[in-house]
Amino acid sequence: MKQFYLVNPWIANICWVLGSILFVELVRDIYHVVSHIWSPLYKWHGWHHRVFRPDLTSVSTEIYQKATWYHDVPESLVMLTFSLFLWALTFVWIPSYHWATLAGFVYTLSFLFPAIARAIGIPNADQLTDLNHLPGAFSEPPTNWFVNRPYHWRHHFDNQNAYFCGTLSLVDKLMGTALSLKGKTIAVTGASGSLGRSLLLHLHKAGAKVIALTSGNQTITLNIDGKDLEINTINWQVSQENNLADLFEKVDILVLNHGINVHGEKTAEAIAKSYEINTFSSWRMLEIFLKTVRTNSDIACKEVWVNTSEAEVSPAFSPLYELTKRTLGDLVTLRKLDAPCVIRKLILGPFKSNLNPIGIMSADRVAKQIVKLAKADVRTIIVTINPLTFVAIPIKEFLVSTYFKLFTSK
Repeated sequence: MKQFYLVNPWIANICWVLGSILFVELVRDIYHVVSHIWSPLYKWHGWHHRVFRPDLTSVSTEIYQKATWYHDVPESLVMLTFSLFLWALTFVWIPSYHWATLAGFVYTLSFLFPAIARAIGIPNADQLTDLNHLPGAFSEPPTNWFVNRPYHWRHHFDNQNAYFCGTLSLVDKLMGTALSLKGKTIAVTGASGSLGRSLLLHLHKAGAKVIALTSGNQTITLNIDGKDLEINTINWQVSQENNLADLFEKVDILVLNHGINVHGEKTAEAIAKSYEINTFSSWRMLEIFLKTVRTNSDIACKEVWVNTSEAEVSPAFSPLYELTKRTLGDLVTLRKLDAPCVIRKLILGPFKSNLNPIGIMSADRVAKQIVKLAKADVRTIIVTINPLTFVAIPIKEFLVSTYFKLFTSK
């Protein structure tokens, strides 16, 4: 009698192979997190943080080897133990697939043996196997789902209580430690508006040092726990973005949030004004800021967040607002292809503000979600009540980005 399988055995085996590898990676990252929480473990893990200078050269060979014995080797042994535990469980409960789960065991050996080689000082073992600690200039900003050198550099020199992951950034994303805002200098344009003020508030609560950029003359204040806090406020004007160049040298994250909404107007003046403020002003500021990204530290830590709006893919019942925001969105997608630092898009639905007095969401809720998703390292942050946007934006980003890659020079 022919045996019936609910799932094709080949597909099932592949899933078990990949699942066992993911499992040991999760074990690895959780072990790292625990090493920072539980002092008996940190006593050993702390050696890992003594090894490297900011340029990722090691302080000494002796300390490097000790750190490998005290952290890398035990970490690999914990991964190995749990991989065997997973294999034992499948051997008992799902024997048909127990061989597939040994993939996690074999995968772990690819960490254990190189760690031992580094610990005993085999020549060039560190150059061949410790890739996230290689010295030299960074060639790209922190990647999203996989850990590269700039991503891991931040764990050593930005915030040791964040960026825990070793290969996949999943655990950091779930914990909200994939981006640390603590101590970061963050400048927000459109700071006098509803969203601007709310962003300043929630970024401040996240430990950032915030700067308000506004075209108005008033000093921005935030009400925190019933007390008014004056924010460092910088006045600027559209077409005078170059005056901010010196300030941007000291800024870690620039949030481009300013804009206007002329609603139903379609005069030549309204067209020029809308494009100048909503599109080209933000574009100029983006380019000025990107010129400040020079060092490894800049590549790893500097970012730009651009509010392009849900109007990129859906009507805002304001044609000029839609046109200008879509243009800005496409320009940002184009620039992201070779940007020297991380650029995030903020795709926001209708929230109540001076630009949109009939908005449905509250600016405070939107700002809170933006900060939460940024800390999870979401590169295209969508906050809206429209479920279609969550489908339309990724499709649009993929198609437009692919088109730009194919038809622009490197």
